[in-house]
Amino acid sequence: MALPTSSAITLNINGEKHSLPVDHRTTLLDALRERLDLTGTKKGCDQGQCGACTVLIDGRRAVSCLQLAVAAEGREVTTIEGVADGETLHPVQQAFLDLDGYQCGYCTPGQICSALGVIEEHAAGWPSAVTDDVRPEAGPPQLTPDEISERMSGNLCRCGAYVSIVQAVARAAGIAAGDAQTTADAQTTADAEAAA
Repeated sequence: MALPTSSAITLNINGEKHSLPVDHRTTLLDALRERLDLTGTKKGCDQGQCGACTVLIDGRRAVSCLQLAVAAEGREVTTIEGVADGETLHPVQQAFLDLDGYQCGYCTPGQICSALGVIEEHAAGWPSAVTDDVRPEAGPPQLTPDEISERMSGNLCRCGAYVSIVQAVARAAGIAAGDAQTTADAQTTADAEAAA
């Protein structure tokens, strides 16, 4: 007896349920772009190496080109289309806009989704490969440029807007934490570089 090769699934994308039949081999990326017309999530390398297709699944970062659509059923998927609150940009989006955290913009949706994940991971106290003190009692490490760069390293920007991306993540993280100093430091750095 041959096993079925397709299923009818329901995906919860940006708070809306979408029912569709999919081949079991369909990636979440292809389901989003080709079946649901959510083209904000970009297809870059299609091998999980560039981060252009990053979305949030249950609040955690995932490269959608390596995630099967059937495996996302029953989970909350957030794409770039679901980040803003109506016409009001999310603080991460606003920081990218204010600090020129993009050039061509192709990688920007994945960068923004990844930044949202980075901020949540940092707030939860998750260490990175450059965290000096990983003891739980040390608390979250300071979100330095090195920490941000390491945490965002899975997202490539072929235009090289990394300095502005790091500044944008720092500013948004400061706003999320209510940390006026982090926000002020990010603005001072951005102003100094813009004047140079």
